[in-house]
Amino acid sequence: MVRRGTEKPMPKLTKRVVDSIEPRLGRDVFVWDTELRGFGIRMKPSGAAAWLVQYRNAHQRTRRLVLGKTGVLTPAQARHLAREKLSAVAKGHDPSTERHAAREALTVSQLCDLYLREARATGRIKASTLSMDESRIERHVKPLIGTRAVGSLTSTDLAKVQADIANGRTADEMNEKTEPARGGRTTGGRGVASRTLGMLGTILEFARRRGLIAANAARGVDRIPDGRRKSFLTTDQIFSLGEAMSAGLEGKESRTGISALHFLALTGLRRMEALSLPWNWVDLDAQCIRFGDTKSGAQLRPLGSAAVKLLRGLPHEPGQIFVFPADRGEGHFVGLPRLLARV
Repeated sequence: MVRRGTEKPMPKLTKRVVDSIEPRLGRDVFVWDTELRGFGIRMKPSGAAAWLVQYRNAHQRTRRLVLGKTGVLTPAQARHLAREKLSAVAKGHDPSTERHAAREALTVSQLCDLYLREARATGRIKASTLSMDESRIERHVKPLIGTRAVGSLTSTDLAKVQADIANGRTADEMNEKTEPARGGRTTGGRGVASRTLGMLGTILEFARRRGLIAANAARGVDRIPDGRRKSFLTTDQIFSLGEAMSAGLEGKESRTGISALHFLALTGLRRMEALSLPWNWVDLDAQCIRFGDTKSGAQLRPLGSAAVKLLRGLPHEPGQIFVFPADRGEGHFVGLPRLLARV
């Protein structure tokens, strides 16, 4: 085999051997394993090092395939991966050529689907987060760049995606195609745009770690500030809110909805944490909620006496799952944003 750069005879590649390799000015340094032929390390003059395999394909042409950075893969992981690739070569495959072909052919839509499938299979992403990711992919990512080859994406492309979502381009197009009563209205805006770009960065990093792309084009793209407002009610505003809620109870507003709004004011929970709260997480005697699932995992949160009193006063029919059930049909109450706007 013809190998360019500086080559060093070394024993079996271990972490100690890897740490001892030093870069050379103006040329790559190659270090080859003594036990597994074709398995080695290439260190650039910059000091960046990666695991690789070198082999001859069926046409006797030398090929090199980068397996991953030395700081990401351990020697054992890299060796295992190298055996798999070299085994494939022995069966007539050409992993390097196949990877390049995959880079050219893989579309953004296909990558997103692959990401979602693996996330569901491994359970490494919470179901609620995965649902939001899927919604952003279907409503924003696929309509804008779904047919683009992943390997062709640039930082400029992703900055434009963010700007289009912020300006409502996908919202306008999707709402023309989808009946609001069936699929709900698609919204754009700064917050959605920023969070979609963040999600794309995660998906592209997933592709980079698997060798499907050489670099993550989302890196370095400035995310738009999401524009979330942070405000606190004054004492006078709290009194006014209480009066409006009482008036709502006397009028046509949902008693369940008003109770949910009251509960949020007393606890500071996130809206969906409260609305989807099941009775079996509530411990009134211990005055706490034992969350089985939140954005940051299982938690135990205390309840003040006023919140406990409110919960004790709520109807709890046999078989009722949610503290704040839907007024009609199954599930939990969902109309809080509209109710709050009216109040």
